[in-house]
Amino acid sequence: MFGDFLRRLTAPAPEPLSDPDARLALGALLVRLARADGDYAAEEIAQIDQALVARYGLSDEDAVALRKDCEALEAEAPDTVRFTRAIKDAVAHDHRVAVVEAMWSVVMADGVRGEEEDSNMRMISSLLGVSDQDSNAARLRVTPR
Repeated sequence: MFGDFLRRLTAPAPEPLSDPDARLALGALLVRLARADGDYAAEEIAQIDQALVARYGLSDEDAVALRKDCEALEAEAPDTVRFTRAIKDAVAHDHRVAVVEAMWSVVMADGVRGEEEDSNMRMISSLLGVSDQDSNAARLRVTPR
């Protein structure tokens, strides 16, 4: 279903993504992060939906539909390193920082921040070209004090 999209995304010199394609790619990254520990929890799914609503101004129904497309794309996407590097090459930096913020909201959705999640966040943020300082600032924006 997403074969052509993935081929374009992972091409040696990808074109910048259109807004709908960027939504898919970035949403799929949120899904990948939530699935990384083998427990795709209801709290994480709800947080992905909320992030999509907040980030793109979608209705709840449209966010659910987009998330379902993102789940299908994530299942077909290449390994995290290639997928994330491809997103970096095709998505503007400020959008990637916003995605790191959404990723932190998914990580913190269940109230627990495990070592595996921290490791994934460091790797993905770095591969997206987002500094540790920007990632930490994004985490602080979504973590209740």
